[in-house]
Amino acid sequence: MREWTREKRLRTRSENGTLGLGEIMTELLVAPKLVVLRGDLGMGKTTLVRGIAAALGADASEVTSPTFTLVHEYKGRKTRLIHLDLYRLENEAEVETTGLWEMADAGDALVMVEWGDKFDSVMERADAVVSIGQGEVENERLLYVVWR
Repeated sequence: MREWTREKRLRTRSENGTLGLGEIMTELLVAPKLVVLRGDLGMGKTTLVRGIAAALGADASEVTSPTFTLVHEYKGRKTRLIHLDLYRLENEAEVETTGLWEMADAGDALVMVEWGDKFDSVMERADAVVSIGQGEVENERLLYVVWR
């Protein structure tokens, strides 16, 4: 796997704070990028994607978790935000059927993949990883971003 060349640590203490980090993320992770989102259930992965959608000019109120539909796409001013959730997939063959590689190769797409770390092929192609974990207090989230 290729080495990460950059890293950033961020902290948020509220849902609104996580939404606000979307602006920072769009400055760090400029399309085209394949980004893996890591974190337990309820850590705010979809909330972060909602903030990124708003920063890109898409309708953030439409952003929901794609757990059952697998893929959601949102049209921003210049960038398409593609949000996938691979939680329900069980093997690499199923990943191949999603069209993920074609989405990741699109020059105008920022592709955010929840649960992509389950699959070696996704991690090998990832341009960035955003890990979200619990902070010291209930609503605090710690984000660790690595990218190249």
